Amino acid sequence: MPARKLRFVRGRYYHIYNRGAGRQSIFLNHENYIYVLRLLKEVAAECLVTVIAYCLLPNHYHWLLRQDGDTPAGKVPTRVFGSYSQAFNLANHRTGALFEGRFKAIDVESDEYLHHLCRYIHANPVRHAIASDLELWPYSNYLEWIGKRNGTLIDRAFAQAHFGSAATYEKYVQSYLTGQVHLPPALQTYLEQLENE
Repeated sequence: MPARKLRFVRGRYYHIYNRGAGRQSIFLNHENYIYVLRLLKEVAAECLVTVIAYCLLPNHYHWLLRQDGDTPAGKVPTRVFGSYSQAFNLANHRTGALFEGRFKAIDVESDEYLHHLCRYIHANPVRHAIASDLELWPYSNYLEWIGKRNGTLIDRAFAQAHFGSAATYEKYVQSYLTGQVHLPPALQTYLEQLENE
């Protein structure tokens, strides 16, 4: 594979995502999701990377990560899904690639994008008609963000600094889901590209 052009830099935020090869499922049961979340927690801590927002869906995932040390944030998905792919293939008696190429990574260059990415990531289960309500989808950290679950894969200081209260963030996400938001053209184009990849 050609070298990735993106440089991972301490203090920067990265939107990291990928989907199953041929849009196939990458998570088949509750245990699959939990296994990845345990790996994510462990590897992120070892790499000094903070998980800001995440959502795992049946055939794809989105993470928003902040690189806090010198280890590139891109090591996290490489390690997590390298281990997961091996375990998944072994458990399901399959061979070959689980994912559609290597993960995508985008450097988040403004607070506007950063804020919207949080709600974009959390809104995925409803936007893709996987859950009727965000609170019904357990495989994201949205419930931590709105104070309804006490998980540890969240930077509460980030959420407080950028959005204030849980109620404010909940309204911010709901305004997107109900179409009450008019996104700037550049951000709208970015999101459309994500949907069409």
